[in-house]
Amino acid sequence: MHHAYRRRVVLRGVDLRLRAGTLCGIVGENGAGKSTLLKILSGELRPTRGSVRHGGRFGYCPQHVVLNDALTVRQHLTFFQTAYRLADVRYAEEITEILGFTGYADERVGVLSGGTRQKLNVTLALMHDPQVLLLDEPYQGFDWDTYQRFWDLAGRLRDAGRSVLVVSHLAYDTERLDELWRLDGGMLRQDEAVAA
Repeated sequence: MHHAYRRRVVLRGVDLRLRAGTLCGIVGENGAGKSTLLKILSGELRPTRGSVRHGGRFGYCPQHVVLNDALTVRQHLTFFQTAYRLADVRYAEEITEILGFTGYADERVGVLSGGTRQKLNVTLALMHDPQVLLLDEPYQGFDWDTYQRFWDLAGRLRDAGRSVLVVSHLAYDTERLDELWRLDGGMLRQDEAVAA
C-alpha cells in the first residue's frame, strides 16, 4: 500500500502479512509513518493506493488515548461492552488484573496517571478478544512492572493464536518478537536477525 499527505509520500509500497499466533514488531524513527500505517490497517484512514484485507475481529490501540475524563474506568468498560455487544466484562476485568489496575475501577479517568490511562486504552482494545491486535506505542508511560506484565500478556495472546503487532520508535526486547520489521523511507524491511 501507498500513502501520501499531499506531496509528502509516507508509505511506498508497504506489503505486510500477519500470521496467526505471531508477535510482530515494527520500529522506525518518529515521523517514519508507523502511526499512518496502523491507521490504514485499522480502517481509520484510507491508503492513497492499495488495499487492506483481514478476517475476524481486530483491536486497535492508538498512540493517543481517546478516553472521556468524566467517566470512570468501570463506565468505560460498560460503554465498550455495549459497543462490542458483549454479554459481560469478565475478560476486560481479567486484563485489568493482568495489567495491575483493578483498584482503579471507580476512579474517574481524568485523575488517572498517564500510565494507568494507557492500561485502560490497551484493555479497551482487547476486551472483545480480537484475532488481530494493532498496538501503537502501547507501553508509553508504563512503569517497569507494568511493562513486564504487558509483554507477558502479549505472549499469552500469541500463544492463544492471535496476531499481535506492536509499533514503536525503539526496538527494545526484540527477543520477545517472532518478526521485526523496520519502517524506513516509506518501506518495510524485515530484520533477518529476528525472523522466525
